[in-house]
Amino acid sequence: MKFLDQAKIFVKSGDGGAGCVSFRREKYIEFGGPNGGDGGKGGSVYFEAVENLNTLIDFRYQQHFKAHKGYNGSGSEKTGAKGEDIVIKVPVGTEIVAEDGETVLADMVEPGQIFLIAKGGDGGRGNTQFKSSTNQAPRYAEPGWPGEEKWVWLRLKVIADVGLLGLPNAGKSTFLSVVTSARPKIADYPFTTLHPNLGVAWVDGYEMVIADIPGLIEGAHEGTGLGDRFLKHVERCAAFLHIIDATAEDVVSPYKVIRKELELYDEKLVNKPEVVALNKCDALSEKDIKQKVKALEKACGKKVYAISAIAKQGLFDCLIDVNRYITRDRLKKNREEVAAEEQQTKGWSPV
Repeated sequence: MKFLDQAKIFVKSGDGGAGCVSFRREKYIEFGGPNGGDGGKGGSVYFEAVENLNTLIDFRYQQHFKAHKGYNGSGSEKTGAKGEDIVIKVPVGTEIVAEDGETVLADMVEPGQIFLIAKGGDGGRGNTQFKSSTNQAPRYAEPGWPGEEKWVWLRLKVIADVGLLGLPNAGKSTFLSVVTSARPKIADYPFTTLHPNLGVAWVDGYEMVIADIPGLIEGAHEGTGLGDRFLKHVERCAAFLHIIDATAEDVVSPYKVIRKELELYDEKLVNKPEVVALNKCDALSEKDIKQKVKALEKACGKKVYAISAIAKQGLFDCLIDVNRYITRDRLKKNREEVAAEEQQTKGWSPV
């Protein structure tokens, strides 16, 4: 399935049905009076976040969504039927953005979350609604009210616990393929990864969702290379795993480049927890590894893990460290486990 993280669509709710002009007709009743019914309400358009979707590719083939019009009223004070609603299913993590591209209308971050994007038009009143002591035979009714219509942007930001950062060819995709069951494309040339890849690792009995985004280069926040299009996918991550290529002559510069790009894109990103790992250490001598680890630790001010994704060395320690910062759904899970234990304790009684 092709990954698509941005789409523009048109939504329109249904117009309300028209009211009816009708009069009561019965034998021996000369002036039965008005009995026209109201028009039905037009269908509304909703967005729903669902778990079994991970791309917006469906919106490449359908960009227009229109709800049904309400049915007209009829005689005998019969109200027209309501137009059928439309529910547009989007992946969890999708932002609904106005046509200006800046105003966020809704952020669909919870499975099952519902958002009303366009309300159906109200039905027009039938002539029964207009009768009075001074107007006992009204011969007019209201047309239905028009529905809402608008263009909106859909922007998908993947929801992951850990975001993999690094320059192209740092070994992020290899790392993801080793610690999870994901199978991203791996090759010996830059920008092998053209779209985010997700994988699930299990650490200390907890699930950790890891996102591998395309490699960043200097000027990414301005659109250089693959640009800032994919930086948005790490905004929701609880922590970053910054992977540096140990075979580079200077390992400090790549680290500073990525940190600068994060800061220029969004200052909040540089404040997120970060674990730094020096990858491809299987290609270096012990002496070179120590020198580069020491230089990188001095630059970043934190512990640096010497790892090798291809040789599966040092990966567990690295994951244990980053696991400390993962809090998504875990507090809720712990509370549920404690509540279940308490319930079992209350239900137990000695014989």
